[in-house]
Amino acid sequence: MAYSKLSRNSDQRKALLRDLVTDIIIHERITTTESKAFELQKLADSMVTLAKKGTLASRRQAAETVRPELVKEGQTALQKLFAELGPRYEARQGGYTRIIKTVPRRGDGAPMAIIEFV
Repeated sequence: MAYSKLSRNSDQRKALLRDLVTDIIIHERITTTESKAFELQKLADSMVTLAKKGTLASRRQAAETVRPELVKEGQTALQKLFAELGPRYEARQGGYTRIIKTVPRRGDGAPMAIIEFV
């Protein structure tokens, strides 16, 4: 699978994408650069696909990627993924996220985008 290196080495890139996928699960809408959003879309859609399966094996696979951050009292990002997002997209066959391009970032002019769950 071809992917963008995002000007980082492999461990930095993996850490960045883990943080971004955890943030989108918690907030359901984040603003980032376009290139990060396109890479995140692949990972977020695969996390929702795992959540739709709902098996112990798929939960363990998702736990390798999603960070153990609290969403609210007594609920982590992984629990939210499997309790709320998985059932929400049960009837949908992919395309769980959308990317909306916005104005360039002030300062360096980087192209920005909003990525959110549909």
